Amino acid sequence: MVWVGNQTLISHFILLGLFTHSPLHLFLFSTIMVMFLVALSGNGLMILLINIDSRLHSPMYFFLSWLSLMDLMLISTIVPRMATDFLLGRGSISFTSCGLQILFFLTLLGDECFLLAFMAYDRYVAISNPLRYSVVMSRRVCWLMVAGSWLFGLVDGLIQAIFTLTFPYCGSQEIDHFFCDVPAILKLACADTSLYETMIYVCCILMLLLPFSVISASYLWILVAVLHMHSAEGRQKAFAICSSHMAVVSLFYGAAMITYMRPQTHHSSRQDKVVSTFYTMITPMLNPLIYSLRNKEVAGALRKLLGRCPCGGGQV
Repeated sequence: MVWVGNQTLISHFILLGLFTHSPLHLFLFSTIMVMFLVALSGNGLMILLINIDSRLHSPMYFFLSWLSLMDLMLISTIVPRMATDFLLGRGSISFTSCGLQILFFLTLLGDECFLLAFMAYDRYVAISNPLRYSVVMSRRVCWLMVAGSWLFGLVDGLIQAIFTLTFPYCGSQEIDHFFCDVPAILKLACADTSLYETMIYVCCILMLLLPFSVISASYLWILVAVLHMHSAEGRQKAFAICSSHMAVVSLFYGAAMITYMRPQTHHSSRQDKVVSTFYTMITPMLNPLIYSLRNKEVAGALRKLLGRCPCGGGQV
């Protein structure tokens, strides 16, 4: 504790977590740990397959490998700390650790927002202009898109981490959340945060609404192109893929918008914690299943990898 005038400024926070030790919450905790392991194995497998199989060295899979890496890092930024706090029965976190978690989490969240938009644009070009696809989506362009995603995410993470921890915090040390989420932390500030909340709202328009608009427009044009397909089977397959992609994307962006684009007075701790699980745990688990593991090319690469293993008997 640090005394400033007649106020006691706190030197660390206490994360209250997501669960209690009731039987139901123990079951939910076990479920989340299973989701964590599925996300690690699914995304790790995708990165491995895309890097070792030359048939997957295309722009689409290049972006998917980066999406898997971001998902791996995102879920690893949140879940291990949450699990450790729950199992050890303590949630104390220093200002520095909290700031680093904000930085890593928001950087990765911003990265993924922009990368998903670039991935949707990639699919739009592939379907609407296949003859010029290799020119439009050259390797240099793909690397620039990934670098841009990281740059925008890092700038957003740095701004919010620095500004959030410059406010004085006094009184309660308890963050009613399972990680250092900015809206939950701002509730403890003993200063006017309205200007900063407006800045966060503007950032969210750039980081959430703009990429989501690009994704929606891209998939709308893709659906228009699909409607002109002569093959009924092709249309059905394309609709199934597009609908599953949009479902996961909407889940990711919708949950993030609910958390970061509502006024501070409309935030409910319980609701925020539940909504946060969608973009911190559920979508990182679903992405490799929806985007990649259902593809014939990925399935073929997996069979080829298993065929190299001694347990596979040498068969592909």
